[in-house]
Amino acid sequence: MKFDVLTLFPEMFVPLKESIIGRAIKNNCIQLDIINMRDFSKDKHKKVDDTPYGGGAGMVIRPDVVYAAYQSVKNEQAKVIYLTPQGKTLDQAEVQRLSGYQHIILLCRTL
Repeated sequence: MKFDVLTLFPEMFVPLKESIIGRAIKNNCIQLDIINMRDFSKDKHKKVDDTPYGGGAGMVIRPDVVYAAYQSVKNEQAKVIYLTPQGKTLDQAEVQRLSGYQHIILLCRTL
């Protein structure tokens, strides 16, 4: 099973390569690739955020950066999961359902 994690903070995922997940990687049970979305910014400063188009406070991730990162790993059979606090809880039933996929792309909400 292959996992691609699209994130602005790849260093947060380094500990995933330890312990049980690290052993699964070493035993070729899973493949874990951490993709830094900043690498897909066309800005010389690797800027990935912008002000909201409708105005207001805060920042949003530029869609062109997210799309370019996604395009680099996309696969027609992959399941794309957008990680957000408002999302569905990951429980054992959901884990079993997701285990049927060969490729999972995790898009991290980071701003």
